[in-house]
Amino acid sequence: MTETLGQVTYRAMQWWDIDTVLGIEQQLFDHDPWTAEMFWSELAEVPETRELWVAECAHVIAGYGSLRFVGSEGDINTIAVSATEQRQGIGQGLYDLMEKSAREHGVRNLFLEVRSDNEPAQAMYAKAGFEQIEIRKGYYASGVDALVMRKRLTHD
Repeated sequence: MTETLGQVTYRAMQWWDIDTVLGIEQQLFDHDPWTAEMFWSELAEVPETRELWVAECAHVIAGYGSLRFVGSEGDINTIAVSATEQRQGIGQGLYDLMEKSAREHGVRNLFLEVRSDNEPAQAMYAKAGFEQIEIRKGYYASGVDALVMRKRLTHD
C-alpha cells in the first residue's frame, strides 16, 4: 500500500529499509534506540498484528512508524522523523495512516507511550484527540518517564 500526500510518499516498510531506519533511530534516540532485531521482530508480525510504514521525501526515507493491533486495542509503537525533516507534517501523516489502519482493523482504543520530555510529540497526539491516562516512571532506558495516552476511536 502506497499513499502520496504532498511531497511525501508513505509505503509499507520492507526489510531493506532497516539500515536506513536504524540510522534515523540512532540519530534521534541516543539513550534507548530500537535495534535491528526489534525492527525484524515487528516486520515478522506483518500483516497479522502489525503494520510498519516509511515516509519518503525525494526517494529518501525521512520517517517511519509502527502500529500493533490485537482485537479491539491498538498501540502506536513508534513514530519517528529525521531531525532534518521534522515540523513538516511527516509525523502527522504517519499518524493519520496508522489511525486509519487501526480503524480498518476494528481497533476501538488506540494507545501509545510518549517521552515526558518530548513536547512536540505530546502536542501532536493531544491535537489528534489523545488523553493522558497514566505516567510510567523511568520507563525509558535513559530514566525518562513515559506518558501513556489513549484515544477512543469509537464511542459507545
